[in-house]
Amino acid sequence: MPVTVDELTAFDEIIDVRSPSEFAEDHIPGATNLPVLSDAERARVGTLYKQVSSFAAKKIGAALVARNIAQHLDTWFADKPKLYRPLVVCWRGGSRSGSLTHILQKIGFAAMQLDGGYKAYRRHVVAELARLPALFAYRVVSGPTGSGKSRLLLALASEGVQVLDLEVLAAHRGSLLGALPGQAQPSQKSFESAIWSALNGFDPALPVFVESESKKIGALRVPDALITAMHASPCLRLEVPLAARVQLLTEDYAHFLHDPETINRQLGFLTALRGSEIIAAWQALATRQAWPELVAVLLEQHYDPAYLKSLSRNYTPSAADLAFPTEDLSANGMLLLARGILAAT
Repeated sequence: MPVTVDELTAFDEIIDVRSPSEFAEDHIPGATNLPVLSDAERARVGTLYKQVSSFAAKKIGAALVARNIAQHLDTWFADKPKLYRPLVVCWRGGSRSGSLTHILQKIGFAAMQLDGGYKAYRRHVVAELARLPALFAYRVVSGPTGSGKSRLLLALASEGVQVLDLEVLAAHRGSLLGALPGQAQPSQKSFESAIWSALNGFDPALPVFVESESKKIGALRVPDALITAMHASPCLRLEVPLAARVQLLTEDYAHFLHDPETINRQLGFLTALRGSEIIAAWQALATRQAWPELVAVLLEQHYDPAYLKSLSRNYTPSAADLAFPTEDLSANGMLLLARGILAAT
């Protein structure tokens, strides 16, 4: 019987035999990439198919696939026990995954092939992201920039509750200066896979804590059904004094403190919004490395007004909202706040 996406958890391991670049763009969470064709080999076979014939392409492709599978048998599969049961995935569930599945079965492993391959998985993710978000009750952590929302989610997760940290999944802190040093954002498809995987593992009977994100986190888009459900959910509003927020941001954005040029380049993107005179004043503070002063003025003149505007538009205050004042944004302070929130909700 063909194996469908609904049966992913029935296997010891998911083996994705697509090329490294295909795998990097998106894959089933937890899958292992064992390519039967490298990117260069796949391009070579494709060129032969278009320019010569399908027969020539298949003949060369078969030799390449056989060599790569032999390498995987000598390494990855060498110590697998007889009862090992892998699920093998390729682009459409065709010849690449079929080749490895056939050989593993001939050895004696209970290997199976995913019907429809990655394309079937991707269709499943898209359909589920339109359905799953509405099944959960969300508690939206809101608060102006620097109020410790991400730290609070981390503390809540340590208490064992369901947390969907979209900024972690997006590898971005969600602001103009939110790019993580040395870390690119995942592809949109990979971001959606990570969200699907998280939601798929949650219990709909329990609340999900999430930050009050906007529609986009860096270059990535939050799925429509999820952002709609978040906008309709009650908020846990953090009330934190300016001084504590400045301290948190100087800690969390320490990687910028040695790079005024990067800050000034990013601030330059706000010229059309804030005017050249204001941007020049901010850039002068960055050049002088007057970090607490720069952070405070950015919060008061840019981030706080933008936050209030976004909040009024997307997370309208309701009677179900709860406010939590705090000045202690340390790890211990966040843990105490998390426990207070859980007691109150």
